[in-house]
Amino acid sequence: MQKEEEELRRLLVEIRVLEGTAESLQSRLNFVNAALTELNLANGTLEGLEKEKTDASLFVPIGGGSYIRTKLESADKVIYGIGAGISIEKTIKEAKEGVSNRISELTKTRLSLEQQLTQVLRRIQEDRSYLQRLTSKLNQEARTSDVRKTSRGT
Repeated sequence: MQKEEEELRRLLVEIRVLEGTAESLQSRLNFVNAALTELNLANGTLEGLEKEKTDASLFVPIGGGSYIRTKLESADKVIYGIGAGISIEKTIKEAKEGVSNRISELTKTRLSLEQQLTQVLRRIQEDRSYLQRLTSKLNQEARTSDVRKTSRGT
C-alpha cells in the first residue's frame, strides 16, 4: 500500500508539471497565432498596395480602429521590418517574399506546438485516468482494511 501511495504522489506531481507545460505551450501557440494574423494582414496589405497607382487615396490605420487619409507617393518600395526593431527599404516583391517566408516558418512552428500540446494533453488524460484507478484501488483497500479491523474488534 505504501508503494501505491508513493506512486499516487509521483503521479500528482507529474500531472502538475504536465499542466504547466500545457499552459506554456498554449501561451506560445497564442503568440504564434497572433503573429500569423498580423503577417497575413501585412501580406494582404502588400498585395493591395501593389495594385495601387501613385497618388491613390488610402486610409492608413493609426491604431484603435482609427485611420488617416493619405496619398500614395510611391508604390515601388516599402519599409520592411527585419526584426529587433530594425527596418529597411525593400521592393514590394521582396517584402512579400519576406512576409511569406515568415508565415511559412510560423506555420511550421504552430504545427509543432499543436502536436506537442496534443501529446501533453493526451498524457495528462492518461495520467488522470491512471490516478482515478489508483485512487479507487487505495480507497477499496482502505475500506477492506477498516472492515477487517472492525470485525476483529467485536
